[in-house]
Amino acid sequence: MTIGTPDHWHVKVAIDAMTAGKHVYCEKPMSLTVDEGKELLKVAEETGKVVQIGTQQRTEYKKIFLKAVAIARSGRLGNKLYALVSIGTGEAGGPFKNVDAPTELDWDMWLGPAAKVPYCKERCDYDFRWWLEYSGGQVTDWGVHHMDIALWALGLENTGPVSVEGKGTYPSVENGYNVATDFDCNLTFADGQVCRLYSGKNELIISGEKGRIRVNRGGLTGKPVEELSKEDEDRLNDEIVKLCHGYDSTGINGNNDEAGAHMQNFFECIKSGNKTVSDPWSHHRSVSACHLANIGMQLGRKLTFDPVKEDFVGDKEASGMLRRDQRDEYSIYA
Repeated sequence: MTIGTPDHWHVKVAIDAMTAGKHVYCEKPMSLTVDEGKELLKVAEETGKVVQIGTQQRTEYKKIFLKAVAIARSGRLGNKLYALVSIGTGEAGGPFKNVDAPTELDWDMWLGPAAKVPYCKERCDYDFRWWLEYSGGQVTDWGVHHMDIALWALGLENTGPVSVEGKGTYPSVENGYNVATDFDCNLTFADGQVCRLYSGKNELIISGEKGRIRVNRGGLTGKPVEELSKEDEDRLNDEIVKLCHGYDSTGINGNNDEAGAHMQNFFECIKSGNKTVSDPWSHHRSVSACHLANIGMQLGRKLTFDPVKEDFVGDKEASGMLRRDQRDEYSIYA
């Protein structure tokens, strides 16, 4: 089963597919809320089905993101690292006019778990990303790509932050886009490492007391990269294979810059039973970090988070935002 729906449908479809005996390839972001992600993991564990999340930076783009992860985890940058997750800005627009839905569109089905509202074309197609009802804006849409690599690089892929503090700029129009357009949020972890989610140009910068590297889909740069010897490169390549649970991505026709390596890993794991490169457990932590950033910026105050219980500490309002109400006929909680 391949899931390419708007974000608010991902978990419902994935759970139904797994309980029906299907393996799942789900586009990112995996979930709309932290609680949804927890429900998906529960079903994945109960059914034992293979789940791959579509964060292709883990396998493709000439392995430059994998190389960045291996460099950071090697200690070459230092022991206490800082990640700047910079992803560009969100969209503003509206108010939009409600009209009759096209006859070929089942609008009620499109809304699915989300609240029933009148149709306007700006809620659909690519633009669903700019509505909190269906997505998390640029913070989850692009943010989860680089946040995923950042947490992996800092060795934080199986945990969450202990504090969240940031601010965002939100549109104030009625019946218009309502996600953050600009944002700046610090996620601090128990070991003191920080991931900063920022609406600057698209890049991930990882720095420590020994050096700094920069990576995006255009390349990997920094003095620590330039100083790598042939022996260093070989060791890093060995580490990359270990990070990917033994998978050495080659993509279609042996070209690891071509789309296909990620889906190839999914098929291979169905056959072998191995853990996928973009497994749902680590992705849950990556997208949860983005969800927590959105909550922190919406509330506009510093929040304390328990990464084991996956709940805010002493803040009922924030805790209530970890889950969304869903219409009964489409609910994963029914």
